[in-house]
Amino acid sequence: MQTIEATLGALERRIEMAVSLAEVDKGVKERLNRMARTVKMSGFRPGKVPFKIVEQTYGPQVRSEVLGDTVERTFGEKVREQNLRVAGYPRIEPKTDSAEGQFEFSATFEVYPEVVIGELGGYDMERPVLSIGDAEVDKTLDVLRKQRAVFSPATRASVEGDRVVIDFTGRKGGEVFEGGQASDFAVQVGGGQMLAEFDAQLVGVSAGDKKTFPLTFPADYHAQNLAGQQVEFDIVVKSVEASALPEVDAEFARSLGVADGDVAKMRGEIKGNLEREVKRRVRTALRDRAFEILDTAATFQVPKALIESESQRMAEAARDDMAKRGMDPKKIPVEPSWFVDQATKRVKLGLVVADLVGKNGLAPTPEQIRKHVEDLAQSYEQPQELVKWYYANPERLSNVEDIAVEDNMIEWISKQVRIADKSVTFDELMNNPQAA
Repeated sequence: MQTIEATLGALERRIEMAVSLAEVDKGVKERLNRMARTVKMSGFRPGKVPFKIVEQTYGPQVRSEVLGDTVERTFGEKVREQNLRVAGYPRIEPKTDSAEGQFEFSATFEVYPEVVIGELGGYDMERPVLSIGDAEVDKTLDVLRKQRAVFSPATRASVEGDRVVIDFTGRKGGEVFEGGQASDFAVQVGGGQMLAEFDAQLVGVSAGDKKTFPLTFPADYHAQNLAGQQVEFDIVVKSVEASALPEVDAEFARSLGVADGDVAKMRGEIKGNLEREVKRRVRTALRDRAFEILDTAATFQVPKALIESESQRMAEAARDDMAKRGMDPKKIPVEPSWFVDQATKRVKLGLVVADLVGKNGLAPTPEQIRKHVEDLAQSYEQPQELVKWYYANPERLSNVEDIAVEDNMIEWISKQVRIADKSVTFDELMNNPQAA
């Protein structure tokens, strides 16, 4: 049969092909003969089962396997002949009126698109700039002290920084919602543990107080059944505890891992850690802006098969995450359709980055990868052990290679667009959730 190729859309193709049934029969016989040499069956010694019995028992299954392998091989040969890059898996459909001695079928599939990226010179990119000094170190020390606060019972009303122990019950439409109830729940006032509206209700309360108040969940709240919804909370205050912050002294330094308690050394290590964190967040901001630019500048259709596959993968990851958090995914079914928009963007950016890497020589060198690994290891007590840990596992090292690719992509894009430095404050950079 002559191979017929049809274009069904921008990316969709269909190829009609045929395989010889005589070739399939030959393959079935060869496979059954191999099986007959080793197959075990009650009443016969191994390898002594009559061929006819082997054929009757295993023939249909083997024929299906051989036919599938032959179809797959034939399809692979045809797409290679046509220089087609198949995206996803083909849909194989047998014909009902095949010619005698032939198994005719069609394969419908998508191909990878030609990646088209427009002119980038009209886009702007800002590079955050921040120098770490004593003020930033002091601010970080304040955070670290608050994390190590010691609490003691207080008879006064609560103020920011105190810890209160409460019972709370949340209701939506009069019914208690999942996760909306807890007893003897400890929360630090103003610590960011709760939603801001809830946190505000904990200021000025005393042991024994009871309160009822409405609360509206943010529109982007992670639990979709509560996002944008108004609920009502009842709280009972069990106790109020005042906080006492530790002094910045040798004991405090030792609690942060400085063995000799040297406060100056502790400040130096904090500064080094902050500088690495600033570098990481600046890189994240640049990467996110680069991805925004590429998403806008790149104009091509994304294969549906790849979007479906990525949506499925993201849904499965969400289910795994729910299970790790002690939630039952069966109670909150996760549908791949929820992730289509995000999956489309991910697949598109993946195709764009792969195209840029290939066309512009942006693949990382072994030296670049090594430097990234060593940078990641700097914040550990035994950096060389972490370096060995990365190089001992190809999958772990692959994650570092991805980072190096992104860095090369960021550098390449920064040369194509209008880029300017922008001074930012410590709080602006550290409180930016996108850069975290």
